[in-house]
Amino acid sequence: MTAMTATVSPAGAAAELRTALREAGLPVGATGTDDHVQLGTLRASDARQLARLIRTGTKRTLKAARVLREICEAYGVRLPELRVRQGRITLGACRVDDAVRLARLLGASSPAPEVPDTEAVRDLLAEAFSAATGGGTLDVSVRGEAPDVVELGALDARAARRLIGALRF
Repeated sequence: MTAMTATVSPAGAAAELRTALREAGLPVGATGTDDHVQLGTLRASDARQLARLIRTGTKRTLKAARVLREICEAYGVRLPELRVRQGRITLGACRVDDAVRLARLLGASSPAPEVPDTEAVRDLLAEAFSAATGGGTLDVSVRGEAPDVVELGALDARAARRLIGALRF
C-alpha cells in the first residue's frame, strides 16, 4: 500500500472527483465505498470530453514516455515494462545487460567482470543517471528471484525529459 492510498478515503476521493468533473462541466456522479470509486453513467459526449481532458492533462508525460521508448529502442535498450502509471513514467524491470548498456549511454564506464554483479550494475546505473541528469535520482533495485534482472523505478515527466536530453547527446 502506498502513502497515497493509505491517506485517501474512498468517499473523499469520490468527492474530489465529483468536484473536478463538475468544474470541467461534466455532470456525472461519483460514489466511494470499500476502497473503490464508482462513476455514474456518462453521456457519450461527456465521455469523449473526459477522454480529451485526460489526454490534455497527461500530454507531456505521455510524450516523454513515447520519446524515451523510441530512444531506448534505437540504442537497443529493452525496457518492456516502460509505461505511464499514476502520472509517472515507470521504467520497470530490465535485464542486466540492458541496464549496463543504459549506464554506458549515460557516460558510465563498463563494470569490471565479464558478467557483472547485479548490485554493481544497480550502483553503476544509479550513479550514471544522477551524473547525466544533473543530480536526478532513479531507484534501481535487484530482483531477488531473478539474478539477471534489475528493477528500475519511476520518473516524473521533468526527470524523463532530462534523461531524454542526456541520451540524445
